[in-house]
Amino acid sequence: MTVAIVILNWNGKELLEKFLPSVLKYSENATVYVADNASTDTSVSFLKEKFKEVKIIQNAENTGYAGGYNAALQEVKEDILALVNSDIEVTENWLQPIVKVFEKEKNTAIIQPKILDEKRKTHFEYAGAGGGFLDTYGYAFCRGRIFNTIEKDSNQYNDTTSIFWASGACLFIRNSVFQQVKGFDTDFFAHYEEIDLCWRVHSLGFDVKYVGNSKVYHVGGATLENTSPFKTYLNFRNSLYTLLKNLPKGKLFPVIFPRMVLDGIAGIRFLLKFQFSHFFSILKAHFSFYKNMRKMYKKRSENQILDYFEVKNIVADYFIKGKKKYTSLKK
Repeated sequence: MTVAIVILNWNGKELLEKFLPSVLKYSENATVYVADNASTDTSVSFLKEKFKEVKIIQNAENTGYAGGYNAALQEVKEDILALVNSDIEVTENWLQPIVKVFEKEKNTAIIQPKILDEKRKTHFEYAGAGGGFLDTYGYAFCRGRIFNTIEKDSNQYNDTTSIFWASGACLFIRNSVFQQVKGFDTDFFAHYEEIDLCWRVHSLGFDVKYVGNSKVYHVGGATLENTSPFKTYLNFRNSLYTLLKNLPKGKLFPVIFPRMVLDGIAGIRFLLKFQFSHFFSILKAHFSFYKNMRKMYKKRSENQILDYFEVKNIVADYFIKGKKKYTSLKK
C-alpha cells in the first residue's frame, strides 16, 4: 500500500522551512509532495534548492483548500493520500498505525490522527483534536474541543474509534474513494469542506476513523486566524451548505430553519461583545446561502444519512447546561 503525503502551500515558505523536515524525517516509505497554490513568495524556489527529494505540484491559481487539493491530487497516484497542512509537525511512527488500519479495514476510507497544539503540546488543538462530530443542527465539535474549551491531553482519547468527520489539517483518505466522490466541493473555498467530504463518504457506506496512537502537532490559524471575520463567514455559510447538500429531504426545513435562528442568536452575542465584524459576517453568510441555495440543492446525492449525530443541541449543552467536555455530553 503506497502513501503520498501532500502538503498544500500558499506563501508558506517559513512554515515549510520549520515543519517539512519532520515530515521527511518520520515518513519513511512515503512520497512527499508540496502542492503550491500559486504562491507569490519564494516557496517554490526554496523547495527546489533545499528539499530536492520533495515532488512539487504547481497550481495555476489559488482556489483555496478545496480547489487547490482537487487540482493537485489529479497528479498523485498513490493508494493513500495524506492531506497535511503546512503548519503540521509530525512525530515518529505517525504513519504506521494509520496504514495498519487501512490494510486491515477495507471499508475504512478516511482516518484522522490525534491532533495536538504545536504551541501548547500538552493540549488538543482546535481543528480536529480527538476526532469530529456534528450536532443535529450542523454545529461541529470534537472530542477534546467543544467551541473554545480545549482539553488537556491525558491519553483519554488514545483509542481507535469511528468519528463523523476528520480534520482537514491532517486527513488520510483512500485515493479511490477521493476520486469516487469527486473530491472536495470547490464552492466551499475553505472550512467545512472536509465535513462535507466525510458526510458524502459516509453516505456511500464507508467508515471514517480516528487513530489515537498516531500523533501530530498543529499550529492552527496559520492561514486564517480563528479571530478572522472571513473565517466566521466561511464557517457559518459552509455549514449551511453542508446541511443542504447532505440532509435527507424530509429533514431539511426542520433542521435548517432552527439552525438559522441559532445563528441569529450567535450574531446577537457578537453584537453584545462589540464584535461587529463577526455579526456582519453571519449576515453575509446567510445572504450568500440564500443566493446559492438552488445551486447547492442540485448537488445533493441520491443517498443521504442522518444517523451520525452525537448530540441534539451542542449549543444548549455547552452554554446552558455547562457541558464543556465530550465525555460529559451524554451524562
